[in-house]
Amino acid sequence: MAERIQALVAVDDGVEEGQLQAALPSASGIDVIGIVAGLDESWQTLQETSADLVIVACAGYSDRALYFIDSTVKQSPERPVVVLTMGSPNGFVRRVFESGADDILTLPEDPDRVAFALTKAIARRQGAAVASGVALGPMICVLGPKGGTGKTLTATNLVSALALRGERAVLVDLDLQFGDVGLALGLRPDKTIYDLARSGGSLDEEKLDAYLIQHASGAKVLLAPTRPDQAAAISVDFLRDTFAHLRTMADYVIVDTPPGFTPEVIAAIDSSSHVCLVGMLDSLSLKNTKLGLETLELMGYDPDRISLVLNRADTRVGISHEDVDAVIGRAPSVHVPSDREIPISINEGVPIVMAEERAEASRSFQALADLYLDQKSAGAEAPVEAEASQPQPKSRRRFARR
Repeated sequence: MAERIQALVAVDDGVEEGQLQAALPSASGIDVIGIVAGLDESWQTLQETSADLVIVACAGYSDRALYFIDSTVKQSPERPVVVLTMGSPNGFVRRVFESGADDILTLPEDPDRVAFALTKAIARRQGAAVASGVALGPMICVLGPKGGTGKTLTATNLVSALALRGERAVLVDLDLQFGDVGLALGLRPDKTIYDLARSGGSLDEEKLDAYLIQHASGAKVLLAPTRPDQAAAISVDFLRDTFAHLRTMADYVIVDTPPGFTPEVIAAIDSSSHVCLVGMLDSLSLKNTKLGLETLELMGYDPDRISLVLNRADTRVGISHEDVDAVIGRAPSVHVPSDREIPISINEGVPIVMAEERAEASRSFQALADLYLDQKSAGAEAPVEAEASQPQPKSRRRFARR
């Protein structure tokens, strides 16, 4: 990445040019390489430039701006997006953050405050990777549109299998109201993500590590709150910040999610490098798994980064594996058989990959870990690295006319 930050300004309809120009910083280490009128034109320009961050200017609530933000974040998750709005942000702020933006400011605004917001967004989105050039570890979001499919079982065994292979693996329990990762791993909730969110001050690796609980496998765990009412203290913005820092600290970050596509789950998906979708061998689960895949497609998620785990894959319910492939539209990556040792291992708080290493279910979860290890070693889905520090060609600063 260049020493000076290069910003592209995408301007929606109705923005007053004078107010926008007056708010843009000029001597803060940030170079505005283009001011482009029209979001369609801005998107085209974004494909042709190497902007380090994107500023989206809009006159007020704008569905076009929200769609543009969402597409921009999906195209480059490590590139920050800051919104400048002329109208009242009421009712717009939540949608802006849900779309993936890092901050929102209301015009007119002092250029120094805008510069501070841009710098903070860069630091939050890219964390230590910007300054040190270290790689970002893969983040695997374990999803299941419906509860009871085995997401927590998959997440706890996956993180344990990776840790047992010597990987620095971290598990985040994102089921903020009813998370069970602590029980499944036999951990006491002495420190939780709620305590981290309420601790105050800025977030850094040293502070974050103090709230991670060590597991016997070698993995570290960020536990869910102990009471459902504590979930409200954990914002989407805080989660994005936490994920960004964890990816600089660990070789793998695993996120166990609640059912459905809540704002917190969407933030995790947007921050992830992979999705692991878990389903079971019954018609309702298969239907929901198919809907989950279709939702990820609508979100623009790369299908090559989605793996499928079929839990209880040997259950005799009149549905064959060929039927599964036909319903879902693709074959599962891993089949996990039913095993009486699984509920025993959960009740004892010991993952089956540790309790019964030679069990068929244990081998399935080890195969899932091997899948991600092989992808990483092959470089096909290697961690995203910060760009090398070298000058980038600058575009001419302009306010384009349509």
